[in-house]
Amino acid sequence: MTPSTDPAPPLAPAAPAPGARRPDRRWGLIRLASPFAFLALWQLGSALRLIPQEVLPAPSLIVEAGVELLENGQLVDALTVSGIRVLEGLVLGGVVGVALGTAVGLSRWVEATVDPPMQMVRALPHLGLIPLFILWFGIGELPKVLLVALGVSFPLYLNTFSAIRQVDPKLFETAQVLGFSFWQRFRSIIVPSAAPQVLVGARQSLAIAWLTLIVAEQINADKGIGFLIMNARDFLRIDIIIFGLIVYALLGIGTDAMVRALERRALRYRS
Repeated sequence: MTPSTDPAPPLAPAAPAPGARRPDRRWGLIRLASPFAFLALWQLGSALRLIPQEVLPAPSLIVEAGVELLENGQLVDALTVSGIRVLEGLVLGGVVGVALGTAVGLSRWVEATVDPPMQMVRALPHLGLIPLFILWFGIGELPKVLLVALGVSFPLYLNTFSAIRQVDPKLFETAQVLGFSFWQRFRSIIVPSAAPQVLVGARQSLAIAWLTLIVAEQINADKGIGFLIMNARDFLRIDIIIFGLIVYALLGIGTDAMVRALERRALRYRS
């Protein structure tokens, strides 16, 4: 009898060892616990007077300063004002950045005429334009919003421009064969293909927006988180200054998490 030539059945994938995921969980727990360990060491150093209170107050004092601002209503008012400034700057800068990036990405003629001036302006440190903005627009809300918008626009412009230019040309060839109009190509090909990189630009823009606001609100401001920090400086309240900086950091992390959640939801088709 001839031996059977039937192929051997595929081997089942080996089950992971019971302790295979333990290292991952261990490192995750370490990452989670490290900030609390840092705060505990900070508090201990302050209690032992190893860290001077006039240089770096203890975490408990910073928390008390935050509770004080929350109870007297100053924190809520400052968050409202700063949030509106960032939102207005994001909308204005986002519209300009995405619109110009789209136009430059779609047209070689627009790229030749618009991109060189944009790159020249991008090379300028936008925070260095604060004195000029004050002379042009005064000391009210407008220069602060415009500074945020200026910082926000360039990451979105560059990422939108790059994303459109990196769309697979074969998709455009297929759309041409199928007789797609420009708006059909834009809606069905360009937007889905460019969305991931544009959302990366949005995350970068959010970080720049809060960084710009930190500086803008400390110059000729009479409200907002930056005003709280500057007012605390005049009264030597280092605890309030550090608390304000922590609020800025938490706002940046929170808004970045929101964009990441939007990214996962909008791009779930890719998983």
